[in-house]
Amino acid sequence: MTQSPNEANHSLAYHINEFSMNTRLPVIILFISAVGWGFAWLPIKTLNDMGLDSLHLIFIAFISGALVMSPWLIKQFKYWKQGIGLMLMIALIGGFTNASFQTAIFYGDVIRVMILFYLLPVWSVLGGRLFLKEKIDNIRLISAVVCLSGAFVILDIWHTSWHGISWIDLMAIASGMGLAATNILFRFTQHIPLMSKVSFTFIGCTIIMGSFLLAATQTGPLPDNNAIPLAVAYGALWLSLITIGTQWAVTRMEAGRSSIILVMELVVAVVSVAVITSAELKTHEIIGALMVISAALLEGSRSEDESIPRVSDKAINEI
Repeated sequence: MTQSPNEANHSLAYHINEFSMNTRLPVIILFISAVGWGFAWLPIKTLNDMGLDSLHLIFIAFISGALVMSPWLIKQFKYWKQGIGLMLMIALIGGFTNASFQTAIFYGDVIRVMILFYLLPVWSVLGGRLFLKEKIDNIRLISAVVCLSGAFVILDIWHTSWHGISWIDLMAIASGMGLAATNILFRFTQHIPLMSKVSFTFIGCTIIMGSFLLAATQTGPLPDNNAIPLAVAYGALWLSLITIGTQWAVTRMEAGRSSIILVMELVVAVVSVAVITSAELKTHEIIGALMVISAALLEGSRSEDESIPRVSDKAINEI
C-alpha cells in the first residue's frame, strides 16, 4: 500500500526520533559541540590580535549566523507567530547571554570567565524551582552550595574587596544566568521548531550589539586584513553549528548525561588555554575550578524521572 505524504512525514518523524534516542548520535553531537564551545576563545582572541574590536566582532559574527538561519525562520513562521511574546523573550535573554559571554571572553581571562560561567548549575536549580516547580533535594542543594563556594574561591574573596570584582567577572556570571533562563524558555516552547528559536537568539544578540555600536562614541577602525571574512565564518559556521548542535542534542538524552558531557566545555577551555598560551593557574583558581566541576558532575550524575522531550512531527517536516 502506498503511503500518503502525511503518513510518510509522520513515519519519517518517528524514525528520526527513535534513531536519535536509541543511538549514540546525540552524545557525539553534544560532545563535539561542547568541544567547540571550549575552543571558542581561540578565534575571539585571534581576531582581536588581527585588529577587530569586540563590538564589531560580535555584531559581524551574530548577524552572519542570523542571516544563515533566516530561511528556516521564514519557512517556520506559522509555527512561531502565535508565540511571538515568548520568542521576543528568547531574543532578549538569549541575545544578552551571547553578547555578555562573547564580551567577557574577548576582554577577560579565558579560564576565569569560563569557570564563572559554570555557576550555571546554581541558576538552573533556582530557575527550575521558581518556574518549572522542580524539587530541590539534598543532592541538588549540595551541588549549588559547592558551586557557589567554588566561585568564591576563584574570586579569592578573602584577599579581594568586592570593589575589586571586575565588570568582566559580572558579565561571565550574568551569561551563565542568561543561559539558564534561555534553557527554561526553550522548555516552555517545545512546540516551536529549534531553528527558529536559535535564529531569534542570534537576532537578539545582533540588535543588542548593533545598539551599542550606534551608541558608542569611539570604536576601533575596521582592519583591512582577513579579520572580517573570518568573523563572518566564525558566526555563520562555528557559532551557528555548535549552538544548533548543543540545543538539538540536549533534548534527546537524559539530563544527567548531557550535563556531564557539557562539562567538557570547561575542561577543554582550561586545558587548551594552558597548552596554547602557557598560562599559569593559581592555586585558588585550580581548587575553585575543581569545586565547580565537581558540583556540575554531582548534579549531572543524577537520575531524571521526567520524560525526554521529543521533536514534534511538524518541526521535522519543516527542516
